[in-house]
Formats: sequence, structure tokens, C-alpha cells
Amino acid sequence: MINTLVEKIKKTNAPIVVGLDPTLALIPKHVLKKNYDEYGADLNGVAKAIVEYNKTIVDAIYDIVPAVKPQIAMYETFGIPGLIAFKETVDYCKSKGLVVIGDIKRGDIGSTSTAYALGHIGKVTIEGKEFKGFDEDFVTVNPYLGTDGVKPFIDVCKEEKKGIFVLVKTSNPSSGEFQDRIIDGRPLYELVGEKVAEWGADCMGDSYSYVGAVVGATYPEMGKVLRDIMPKSFILVPGYGAQGGKGADLVHFFNKDGLGAIVNSSRGIIGAYKQEKYAQYGPANYGDAARAAVLDMKEDIVSALA
Repeated sequence: MINTLVEKIKKTNAPIVVGLDPTLALIPKHVLKKNYDEYGADLNGVAKAIVEYNKTIVDAIYDIVPAVKPQIAMYETFGIPGLIAFKETVDYCKSKGLVVIGDIKRGDIGSTSTAYALGHIGKVTIEGKEFKGFDEDFVTVNPYLGTDGVKPFIDVCKEEKKGIFVLVKTSNPSSGEFQDRIIDGRPLYELVGEKVAEWGADCMGDSYSYVGAVVGATYPEMGKVLRDIMPKSFILVPGYGAQGGKGADLVHFFNKDGLGAIVNSSRGIIGAYKQEKYAQYGPANYGDAARAAVLDMKEDIVSALA
């Protein structure tokens, strides 16, 4: 799957992943009302509105980006109907030819990580038949429990030709409370980066590993160091746009081949119609606003890399 992601990035010339992170505040009121009237002003109604909202955005951007990243917490908020909406979103995105990165941030003891891995990127056998659960192409993984918590995902990746992105240096302000701690004279995030490179060396695609890393756009100097530590790992870069990152900050996340990183924007794209810059589209044309925001983001990043 890492080969597919690289190919799609080359084809679109857009190292961009759109975060499909729906909230009640982002979904236009007319979409909520329509679904409340049809399905009820309850968890089920919200879930139906989420699917409609996501599909409209995906229809507007699927030909200009390689990938999307639904954040599962935004769906779990709405219980079982929300999880059904997550699955419907994953399936719809894949039907449009998009690579799907499930932002699930899982990581536990070995047996539990195995269950997470099988449920999200693997399969289970029931009475001799194989079934896939959520069936994303990549998932995000928390390495806090060490190799025990990560290896089950890697094993499934090898079998299914899928991938993971391991949290190395996240974009949130308090990430340094743990990730920047000095261990044996070096920050912890560097040590985690070395483990990512080690894990990934055993499961390579054509040019890059199935094992990638998450490194926030808000820490460009750290990104430069980690790029050198993990030359064969694709870097998923959150923190663009709403969290302050911009194209000029991202140059060192990429390799000299212009590849090696994919930059995420969530609210800045799916909620673009709420921004002054795209206000002319209005809530009724939120999909068109999202497309315009993607094109502006692409120009910003590609210009910085030129």
C-alpha cells in the first residue's frame, strides 16, 4: 500500500491528506436539519448527516488528493451509529480510489494490539470465511508500550501489504512533556524515530517502508532531524493550517526526491466554508469551498518545495 500511496502522490502532485474529522459545529445546519427530519434528532440522525457531509467533501476533492484521514474519535462520539458512519466513510473513500489512513492511535499489550490490527487493517476468519472489519489502508499507532504494542500491527501489514504511521513527535503544544525528555543525552522522540527506522527496515515497499511516522508541522527543526533518522519512512505531518503550520515549514520533512511526506489538514479544508477567505461559497457549497482550500494548500506546499 505504501507503493500505491507514493504513486497517487506523484499522479496528483499533491502530498496532501484531508482529515475527515466531522463535528456538529462543522456540519452545515441545512445538512443536519435534513437528516434530523428524516432520521431523528439523535445519534442516528447525526451519523447520517456525517456520511452526507463526508461524501460531499470527498466528491469535491477525490481527483486532486491521494488520501484521506478519518479520525475515529469524531465518530465514536456518536456511539454505534457513529462507528457505522466511520465504516461507510472508509468504504466510500476507497470506492473513489482514495488511500484511507485510519487515525485510530491504537497501541496496547500484544494480544490487544493484534485485535486492533486485525479489526482495522487485517481480517478475521469465521466458519472458514474471511471478513474484514473497518479495512483502512493505514492506521496510526501509539508506540508507548514499545515493540510489544507495535509488532502485531507490523505483522498484519506484512500479510496484508498495508501500513502504519507511528507517533514520534506530535503537533500538540504539550507533546514535549514526554516526547522531548532527554534519555541518555538525546530527546525521546529521536529514540522513537530510530525504532521506527528499525521496524521499517524489515518491511519495505519499492522505495519506502510500510512503517511511517507522525511528526507535527509545528516542529520543523525536529522534523529535519527525524527525516535524517528515518530516511525510508514516510512522514505523516499534522498541524498544517489550523494549528499554525505552513508550506515553508515543511521543506525538511521531504526527501530530495520530493517525496517522503504527506501533509494533513482537517478543519482547514472540511470547514473551509466558515473561513473568511472562502466565505463566498457559503454553507450550501461547502464541498466547493473544500476543493478551493485543497488547491490553495497544494500551491503553498508545492511552491515551498520548488
